[in-house]
Amino acid sequence: MIKSFLWKPGEEVQSIEGIADFDTLFADPEVVLWIDMTNPTDEESFILTNDFHFHPLSIEDVIEEEDAITEFGRSKIDDYRDYLYVEFQIADYISFEEGIGLQEVHIFLTKNTVVTVHDTNHKIFTHLQSRALKDERLMSRGADFLLHTILDTMVDNYNSVLIFFEKSVDDIEKAVLSEPDEKTVKKIFTLRRDIYELKRVALPQREILGQINRGQFSMISERAAFYFNDVHDHLTRIIELSESHRDMLISALEVYFSHVSTKTNEIIKVLTIFTVILMPPTFLVGLWGMNFKYMPELDWKFGYLGFWVIIVLITVIMVLFFKKKKWL
Repeated sequence: MIKSFLWKPGEEVQSIEGIADFDTLFADPEVVLWIDMTNPTDEESFILTNDFHFHPLSIEDVIEEEDAITEFGRSKIDDYRDYLYVEFQIADYISFEEGIGLQEVHIFLTKNTVVTVHDTNHKIFTHLQSRALKDERLMSRGADFLLHTILDTMVDNYNSVLIFFEKSVDDIEKAVLSEPDEKTVKKIFTLRRDIYELKRVALPQREILGQINRGQFSMISERAAFYFNDVHDHLTRIIELSESHRDMLISALEVYFSHVSTKTNEIIKVLTIFTVILMPPTFLVGLWGMNFKYMPELDWKFGYLGFWVIIVLITVIMVLFFKKKKWL
């Protein structure tokens, strides 16, 4: 599916559905054109070669991603002189089991045209398409500013993921300080995996924005490059928060293991104390329970009572001794 938006000076933004005469449209240097392709067919993908004459290597990246031949790679930016090719990823939190869901977006930037290619119609593009029709400034400032808005909106989408991470880390900290269990440990490792995944995506994206800020690409004006610095700062904040959350999870894991170790030691201490307390009675029972014909104290009138008095007395003395030592 193709949905395009065309801005001409002094006119409102036009919406174009399906395949159009794009080579004629973007030939006018005064217009700004945005072509958004969602899960394009072979016929629709053909316009990348026929109308825009993009390099086969960049088109190959698009086709391979569509056919799921390769796994998601790192975000990147390639300069082909006449245009820029950008691979960027959108991150959404799906569920605890699935973690973060990634969607790769392919972006082509020429002097007056932006072409975006992606698999599904993400809410980001629905929002941007609606904004393009309502606010002509989205496109009237130029294609490089349009690219900035697209990337900025994609990065802003990380906020929902960060909010979930922050809430989850707080819940884990509360659980660790109360009564942690195996479910808590599973949540810690799962959340660490998701945070690492977010950081893995954000790091190369920050590198791309850094290259743009340094003015390495002639396709992006110096005035527009300044605005990309804000997106770069946002990505830096995302990475720093990810590292902070990861450190907190490591600390929570250490607290959990410390809690388990302390609990185990307490159990062992109690069992040891009971064992030591029961050792004298066990010894005396064994001593007086020996089956010999001639045994001392067997004919005592109060021998049985004396036996229990001795056991109780020894037990009490040992308990008091343990309490004095603060072992109990």
